[in-house]
Amino acid sequence: MFSDPEFWVAVAFVILMGLFAYAGVHKTVLKALDHRGERIKAELDDARRLKEEAAKVLADYKARRASAEREAQDIVAGAKAEAERIAAEAKAKMEDFVARRTKAAEGKIALAEAQALADVRAAAAEAAVAAASNILSQTVKGQLADDLLSKGIAEVRQKLN
Repeated sequence: MFSDPEFWVAVAFVILMGLFAYAGVHKTVLKALDHRGERIKAELDDARRLKEEAAKVLADYKARRASAEREAQDIVAGAKAEAERIAAEAKAKMEDFVARRTKAAEGKIALAEAQALADVRAAAAEAAVAAASNILSQTVKGQLADDLLSKGIAEVRQKLN
């Protein structure tokens, strides 16, 4: 047993462990392990806190995005309504313009009709006067004929115009 090298390795190991225990190495190792455990726990707590903050920031950005999308939809809906309103106004203005143009054209047509009717009446009056003067000049002679002719022409002109 004393000549066995494994025995001496075991004795050296026990003596070394005894010296370590006497010097308090085990307390230092345990303290270092405890510090490391506390540091790991602190890092895990920080990671958990950062994860929660990231989740809050993500939720905030999702809410902002949803709000921005709603605002964009409202803007689009407002723009569509505005475009429809402008189109309706343009249509109403166009209809009003067409109605005014139609009324003006109808007025010009009525005026042209009235002028044409007056021209026809004047031409008819001239023709009637010419025919009457021709007939009277052939049938009636002398001063009486001239007086009757002048008087008749004047009356016809007054009545027809």
